[in-house]
Amino acid sequence: MHENLILEPTQRADACVIWLHGLGADRYDFLPVAEALQQVLHSTRFVLPQAPTRAVTINGGYAMPSWYDILAMSPARAINREQLEASAQQVIDLIEAQRDSGIDPARIILAGFSQGGAVVLHTAFLRWHGPLGGVLALSTYAPTFSDDMQLPASQQHIPVLCLHGRNDDVVLPAMGRAAHDHLQAQGVSVTWKDYPMSHEVLTEEIRDIALWLQSTLA
Repeated sequence: MHENLILEPTQRADACVIWLHGLGADRYDFLPVAEALQQVLHSTRFVLPQAPTRAVTINGGYAMPSWYDILAMSPARAINREQLEASAQQVIDLIEAQRDSGIDPARIILAGFSQGGAVVLHTAFLRWHGPLGGVLALSTYAPTFSDDMQLPASQQHIPVLCLHGRNDDVVLPAMGRAAHDHLQAQGVSVTWKDYPMSHEVLTEEIRDIALWLQSTLA
């Protein structure tokens, strides 16, 4: 198990962003983004966990950092649910550790890119029961959301920002939009924004994230 990458702010931490990387990446992937965001979020701690390395079926069984195995791509992602639940528990453990260190869960943001975003959405709305500061869903989808899910009032109050590339051919924009629409149908305050990009992160997007985090954590 790799150590979590933790960026302490210049001021005493009163908020935290837990940020999950995507398939095949590692905990250093969003380090430059976290460092840039801390320039304007002077009291926000960033925690960047590492996915375990495991065989990924759709990639020919090649072992890579993965929050869960993807068994098939269509018609919808077929995933290893047990591994997803274990990753969600890892996130819950991080939330509780931050809470125990003195950070109010209502000031804890869960962020995730691609597969990491799928874990974050599952954790925030189907596993964690209580307040959260918000969810950042980047170029991602929600394989565990369904039309018949019923969110408790506590989860309906979690603000969500969904960001996606219009040219994304890895996680199709329609998959991200479906996650957004599921949350919207549940009364969640969810915002959708797309960009002229593929499966990546743009400078403009990071600026929008900074503004959203400043507003959400104000």
